[in-house]
Amino acid sequence: MASTSSPNNNLDFNPILTYLGLPPDYKPSPATAPVSFLAKHLPQLPSHLLHCFSAVTTPRERTAVLLIRNRRFSFTQSDPPELRFPAAKRQWPTLWEGAEDGAREEANEEKVWAETTFLEGRHRAFVGKLGTLLGGYEEERQMELARRGRQDAFVPEEDETSDGENDSIGQGTPDTAETAQQLFLRRVRERFIYGLLEWDIYDTLDWDDSWDKEDRDAEDDWFNADD
Repeated sequence: MASTSSPNNNLDFNPILTYLGLPPDYKPSPATAPVSFLAKHLPQLPSHLLHCFSAVTTPRERTAVLLIRNRRFSFTQSDPPELRFPAAKRQWPTLWEGAEDGAREEANEEKVWAETTFLEGRHRAFVGKLGTLLGGYEEERQMELARRGRQDAFVPEEDETSDGENDSIGQGTPDTAETAQQLFLRRVRERFIYGLLEWDIYDTLDWDDSWDKEDRDAEDDWFNADD
């Protein structure tokens, strides 16, 4: 997880202020309030002027900027090789271990309850079979929930309150291994969008306006209308 950034007094933000036609004492200042400044002016700045903000903000802090979140979302929707299962498992193995364990956790809880609490553990032959049965039911229930849409992914946000998730993992009942993989990939995507992964791609992607798909399409439509 990225650490909190601190102001870098060695950086010169005057070229950015000059580009925007802003005075040196402009507030919010790009030097002392970089996230607020980005939230207000990011769409107006070219990439080559934005890279200096990587030195004064962390990927997690930049998550507060709506346009940056949407750029990261657009990147995940492009199905990059780095976010597919084999590469992601190698890059973030601890996240995979957690997802793998989580796929069976609730089923195990049902089984333990039946074996240790139900009928206070008496009639062990019956209780043992009940525990196995309940565990199987719970595992099937979790997989059905996954099939119906627990593998939600982020959708582009329209404003600061629209953080909905709206995607499904596809048809068919996945087995436990498939469910674990899907839960893992969801976790990776979520953590990526919120700036929680250790990955240097943030310092390129966050400043790349080619991922602003809606804005680019609108601009194309505007030019086409003039033809």
